Amino acid sequence: MKKLVTFLILATVLFCSCTKPQNASGRYAASIQIKGSDTIVNLIQVWAEKFVAQYPTYNIGVTGGGSGTGFASLINKTCDIAMSSRRIEKKEKLLAKSNNIEPVEFKVGLDGLAVLVNKNNPVDKLTLVQLRDIFMAKITNWKEVGGEDRKIVILSRESNSGTHMFFKERVLRQNGKSAGDEFSVHSLMMPSSQSICDEVYQNPNALGYVGMGFLNDRVKAISVAIDESGGYVYPTSENVMNGTYPISRPLYLYTNGNPNGIVEMFIEYTLSEAGQEVVVETDFVPIKRQK
Repeated sequence: MKKLVTFLILATVLFCSCTKPQNASGRYAASIQIKGSDTIVNLIQVWAEKFVAQYPTYNIGVTGGGSGTGFASLINKTCDIAMSSRRIEKKEKLLAKSNNIEPVEFKVGLDGLAVLVNKNNPVDKLTLVQLRDIFMAKITNWKEVGGEDRKIVILSRESNSGTHMFFKERVLRQNGKSAGDEFSVHSLMMPSSQSICDEVYQNPNALGYVGMGFLNDRVKAISVAIDESGGYVYPTSENVMNGTYPISRPLYLYTNGNPNGIVEMFIEYTLSEAGQEVVVETDFVPIKRQK
């Protein structure tokens, strides 16, 4: 596992100021706010720190809370960039239009969702159908999927999370084949990906899902197959990039209209070779292969 900078995310919100004022007046030359997805908040933070190291009179604040929070902030004009692990929804587009906001989308990386179990759990592979049945509580005991006789504890992100929505659409609803299916009412809704990792670490019966950037040696990721006839694939950057890992997705930044000034400079940096190297360093997948 690559070395990555570790950040503390308290509940659903993270805020940081990336530099101190450096110009003669003691004020920032420019300051922007980025809000949204907890999945990519660490990636955005590293980008922000490296960016302001080049431009020390600029300030970038980064706040988590979920993709829905990011879109709401963009629509309400309380952020300059929304970060999201899903595409903007039709209802959000309508709200944006009613508030004279024109969301412009930038795909800045790729991510695979890893399904986590406790390190002492003998289960190390599941199919998408088995995952669907577990998260809908049709399968309730680990012995039904090759584990010990223990009740499964289901962990999910909260509904405003892009990670929650993607997992529901890809796994529970099978990309539209089972529209309307929802997580079991017995699922424990967790405020952040880090809280899922922490709970899986301490609970031998737990199972949850997080972005690959949250993988660590305290928990175990399982291999996933589309069905029993297919091969089981472990969540790695290479497997996301080559399309063999079945639970993967793009990552986005959104601005109000075509960006300019510091916002444009930051977007351009994230898409540059140096910016995409940061994607790799933080265990996500670049949109372009690195040399």
